[in-house]
Amino acid sequence: MAFWKKIHMKQLKKPALALALLLVIFYIFNNIVMPRYVQQGKTTKVPNVVGKPLDQAFKLLADAGLVGKKAETHTDKQYPEGTVVVQNPPSDAEVKFGRGIYLTVSGGEPLVVVPGLRGLTLRAATFSLEKSGLALGTIRYEVSEEYPQGNVIDQDTPENNKVPNGRVINLVVSQGKSGDQVPVPDLTKRTFSEAEKIVILAGLRVGNITYQVNAELLPNTVIDQFPKAGQLVPTGQAVDLVVAQKGEKTNDIQNVP
Repeated sequence: MAFWKKIHMKQLKKPALALALLLVIFYIFNNIVMPRYVQQGKTTKVPNVVGKPLDQAFKLLADAGLVGKKAETHTDKQYPEGTVVVQNPPSDAEVKFGRGIYLTVSGGEPLVVVPGLRGLTLRAATFSLEKSGLALGTIRYEVSEEYPQGNVIDQDTPENNKVPNGRVINLVVSQGKSGDQVPVPDLTKRTFSEAEKIVILAGLRVGNITYQVNAELLPNTVIDQFPKAGQLVPTGQAVDLVVAQKGEKTNDIQNVP
């Protein structure tokens, strides 16, 4: 009895297997073979996917009957990381259905390594920044027992950090072991009265004043100064000023004690 039951079960399984096989063949024919046969020889326009995230670009291309393929990755300032920067063939090109579209993807903004500047002279630090594709920012002077006058004490961005090309790096520079020397403040574009107050507060004094006719600036505006802003000078040193004025008087010098 068990023998005949096994034979009966085998006979029942054969139609079920045959039906399943037919369904698989139908699916392949209907969804893969027929679309390719119908679209064979037809063309479509390539959509524009530049600036799109890679996964979105793949979907847009697939919707158009095309196949997105990642080609390579390049650093790029304009497009965020992971977005398409170049496509080949380009948008609006007429291509056959199923054609592969090669996509170049942005790796983000190019980064540079911040050099170590501590202990370098200001001149050497400036050169090192420029060589690395970075820029010197503001300079703050501090008294230091460890670093010689004019050498870098600290930097606001630690060395070996990766930052965008062109980033400004601010420095702290040694003023020397004593506070007898002070940095000259920036007086340009200030009124004479403002400049005079700033000079006194810095522990310096106003020196020679040269008046020059200047049509662009208001009278009594500081045009230039000597020593220049940022230079270290002894306390009490005179700072010479060039001041704007109206009229024809261009080189009237007066000494201020």
